[in-house]
Amino acid sequence: MGSDTFWVAVAFVIFFLLLARAGAFSGILSKLDARGDRIRHELEEARRLKEEAQKLVAEYKRRQREAEEEAEAIITTAKAEAERLAAETKQKLEDLIVRRTKMAEQKIAQAEAQALAEVKAAAADAAVKASELLLTTQLVGSAADRVLDAAVAEVTSKLN
Repeated sequence: MGSDTFWVAVAFVIFFLLLARAGAFSGILSKLDARGDRIRHELEEARRLKEEAQKLVAEYKRRQREAEEEAEAIITTAKAEAERLAAETKQKLEDLIVRRTKMAEQKIAQAEAQALAEVKAAAADAAVKASELLLTTQLVGSAADRVLDAAVAEVTSKLN
């Protein structure tokens, strides 16, 4: 009937069938099933951790974007405030210069008016003294009194 290899193959198959019948492979299969379950759980845990990590990354990116937007808003507000303050300061400085210029012009005008009044008063005094001297030396008597009274009245009316 056949060769030795045929009988070895038949014996080998019978041996494995007996082992399978006796339950020798059930331990191996249960260990393989347990290992498959453990690998499946590890894969599920890895998937869950990956999703959680992706959510965290998305959350941090969102926070970073919000922080950048807030920083940009702060910078924009600060620039606008600085421009407003610069314009306000410039306007205040211009107003101060205008006020100071007006005050200086008023003081100059007042000094000019006072100087003019002093010059007029000095000129009037000089004119009165010169007139008095001329009149006292050249006019005598009642003519001198009339001319003197008229001149004093005229000077008085002009000064007032």
